[in-house]
Amino acid sequence: MNKMFAIAFAALFLAMTPLAAHAQSVDAAFQASTIDALLAGAYDGDMPFSELKKHGDFGLGTVNALDGEMIGLDGRFYRVALDGSVHAVPDEEMTPFADVAFFEPEQSLEIVHGATLDSLKAAVDAALPSKNLFYAVRVTGTFASLTARSVPRQEKPYQPLTEAVKKQNVFHFENIKGTLVGFRCPENVGGLGVPGYHFHFLSADGKRGGHVLTLTTGKALAEIDVLDAYTVVLPKTGEFLARAPGGDDNALDAVEKK
Repeated sequence: MNKMFAIAFAALFLAMTPLAAHAQSVDAAFQASTIDALLAGAYDGDMPFSELKKHGDFGLGTVNALDGEMIGLDGRFYRVALDGSVHAVPDEEMTPFADVAFFEPEQSLEIVHGATLDSLKAAVDAALPSKNLFYAVRVTGTFASLTARSVPRQEKPYQPLTEAVKKQNVFHFENIKGTLVGFRCPENVGGLGVPGYHFHFLSADGKRGGHVLTLTTGKALAEIDVLDAYTVVLPKTGEFLARAPGGDDNALDAVEKK
């Protein structure tokens, strides 16, 4: 079984099984496409945000042509452009990759002043009932420092994501109020989603944000929503169908952490 077929089969199984087992009561992470497809340069999806909103009011990802970083918060969806400006995403815009959920926190914890991104993750990890489940994580407060990035809109023929992020724009913020929008996936989700944590940031005034690279907390509160299902919907058109998967641990680290 080749890797792309295995991913498609697993996604179909994940998408169908929870719905049959839990009907409408499921608290699900919903994902458009796969991280391997995005790594490979499949930057055109076929899911409009009007449809994505039916599956969550909280999320992250990007928009077609990799045109910036996407953030969903309180039912509103935003795009952080390469210059750092923040724009509302129209319903007709498409996404090639997104994770969303209806955020309903089940537990919360205060984050100590001066926590780094790694120590924030460790603090949340210590509060989780299991590392084998999916979680939506919202961290709200003041950040003594925060480094975020956005990426440029791509032109065809699309290059792999490792090449696209070489032209990223990095933003450094100090004493900024805002919200981290994040998901934590189990380590064995590789190929479909991002193993571990993935955070995007939106400032309290809605004017700044991006994919989070580093941070130091001020006063902050983390809220955790346990997600008991993981639904993946694959694009039915476009480059997803033709491109070979482009992911491995080194490539993912290169685009997520640098």
